[in-house]
Order: sequence, then C-alpha cells, then structure tokens
Amino acid sequence: MARATFRFYEELNSFLPAPRRGREFACDCARAATTKHMIEALGVPHTEVELVLVNGESVDFGHRLRDGDRVAVYPKFESFDITPLLRVREHALRAPRFVADSHLGGLARLLRLTGYDTLYDNHFGDEQIGSLALEQGRIVLTRDRELLKRRAITHGCYVHALRAEEQLLEVFRRLDLARTSCPFTRCLSCNALLQPVEKAHVLSQLPRGVRERQERFSQCQGCGRVFWEGSHWRRMRELLDRLLAAAS
Repeated sequence: MARATFRFYEELNSFLPAPRRGREFACDCARAATTKHMIEALGVPHTEVELVLVNGESVDFGHRLRDGDRVAVYPKFESFDITPLLRVREHALRAPRFVADSHLGGLARLLRLTGYDTLYDNHFGDEQIGSLALEQGRIVLTRDRELLKRRAITHGCYVHALRAEEQLLEVFRRLDLARTSCPFTRCLSCNALLQPVEKAHVLSQLPRGVRERQERFSQCQGCGRVFWEGSHWRRMRELLDRLLAAAS
C-alpha cells in the first residue's frame, strides 16, 4: 500500500474536513489507486479540479500513485489560460453552456437573463444531466457533490451559495463570466434566443396598454413569447446592473 502526501488549494478546501484544510496531510492509498480515485475518495469531485501536480509534474486523472508521492491539487483557472500545463482534461470550456440540477431553478433563470445557454427542468435526473453535459459540452451546476463524481461529467461547478442572486455571483466570479454576458438575449422560459420583431407582426399578442405605450419588441424563436421594455424589464435591468457590478 502506498502512502502519499496531499495538498488542496483555494476553494477545494471547502470539500475537506477542517483538520485537512489549507495544509499538507498524508494518506494511505489503495493498491493501484489513481489521482482521480484518491481525490474523490478524499471528498473533492473531479469536475472541481483543473490541475494536478505529482512531485511537481502535471499529470492526468489516470496517473497511478506511488509511495512517497507529493500531490498538489488546484481548482479551475478559467480566468487565464493554463493550456501548456493542462493534463486532467482535453481543454477548458471557453464558451460556457450550462445544465442545472433540480435545486437551481432560480440560478438557471438568472443565467438565461444574462444571456447564457442554460438547460433546466425540475424533472431532470442525474443520468439525464450527465448525458446532456457529455453530448452537448455543458458545465453541470449542482449542489450535489456525488453528481459531479460521475465519470461522464468532465466540467462542473459545485454551487455553495443558497440564494439565486448569490449563486449567480459565485458562478460569474469563478468562471469570469461578467465580461461576456449578453443580457436580455435569451428567453427566461425556454432558453431559446430572442430576436427583434416588428410591432405589426405581434400586435395581436400585446395587451392594450402595451400597444399604446411601447414600440420596441423581441420575440422568442422557440416558444414565441413577446418581450418589451416595461416595468418588469426595468426591475430586471436594475437587478442585473447591481449583480454584474458586484461580479466585476
């Protein structure tokens, strides 16, 4: 049996018991244990990890640990490029798309509001989420660390915050999303893109007061809903301005 020394950095420590946070600790490893096996056995989902160094050398998740190895484990570096060092996955997702689990409906709605392609359905099961992530190259957002340990999921974020607005700030800061957000370009209900539409083409769908006061409209390419810059839009604009300023 091999015995290796581990050190986890930054937010990865939140997955560890208090005595192991922010310090090196030694641990016995199972026979032929890989870095992925031991990292997850210690409580950290592999999707939270971007870089693993063993004795100072970058390795992949399949690297087998040997007696005396020193293992350093780092979180995501989405805000700058570490491609020359990257070994644990083929590439980072630089054009992020998401799939959110059943507990994150509020976060999914806010991500759509900021223009990010985000799949969400209260009835999504773990297997379906894993399939969507694999087939469509999506980042899994969840508060279930066991979901992130599934082998099929290569990119994911464990969301620590409980309130939707705080969750959005957490994800934006972690993945550096504020600079590429495109608010009010995606339907909050079905996630499809919006496109400008002439008033005459949607006149029958508008309440009387809106017909009289508004001139600019967008329509969802998926469900056909019509949007305009009314009082609800202004409240959402104020919310987004505040959140995006805090995330920058």
